[in-house]
Amino acid sequence: MKTKVILFDLDGTLLPMDQNLFVKAYFGGLAKRLAPYGYAPNELVDGIWKGMRAMIKNDGKKRNEEVFWDSFTETFGEKARADEPHFERFYIEDFDKVQASCGFTAKAAETVAALKAKGYRLALATNPVFPAIATEKRMAWAGLNKADFELYTTYENARYCKPNLDYYRDILNALGVQGEECLMVGNDVAEDMVAEQLGMKVFLLPACLLNKEEKDISVYPQGDFDDLLAYVDKMD
Repeated sequence: MKTKVILFDLDGTLLPMDQNLFVKAYFGGLAKRLAPYGYAPNELVDGIWKGMRAMIKNDGKKRNEEVFWDSFTETFGEKARADEPHFERFYIEDFDKVQASCGFTAKAAETVAALKAKGYRLALATNPVFPAIATEKRMAWAGLNKADFELYTTYENARYCKPNLDYYRDILNALGVQGEECLMVGNDVAEDMVAEQLGMKVFLLPACLLNKEEKDISVYPQGDFDDLLAYVDKMD
């Protein structure tokens, strides 16, 4: 089948980053914002990790947003619901400071624009553990915006997470395409290359490689953004 849709991961793919540095900056900023409201930094971080693990295990009965807040209130009590606006203020006012922990490559936006000009439909398949505002800001850090993508996943609109294949199935259903009509581009072997199991073509961008299971990556088409464009030209 001819490829119609190209799916991109964001963190470590379109937006270069060392995940450990990003997480440290993110949690540090969030802890500073929430401390005046009675959240001890270590307890807050533990509670957020617990909520993220709950989202990753989500069975699809609820949106990820609901699963996160159910977990968070289980840890901190119902008062946490009333504090949700403080989290939102963090993303509005403070989250951009986290950008300093990330890199930047103009090639990301140039590649997205080139593929769009070729007529491909584009989707941002970033693991939906963040609210939309945080995803949109990270797009901006990469020189992109939400208008560049037909769909982008957030914790408000998704009910699964990577590497669950149902996460990818929901994207296919939303776009009205089959796996064989898609190419998934990412840097995480476990979370992105798994899309191959649904018939998608895959392309690995290893500049910020994540390969926790130490799989043999030689089996995947891979390279930089120029190599990706060359691969797309030869694909169908």
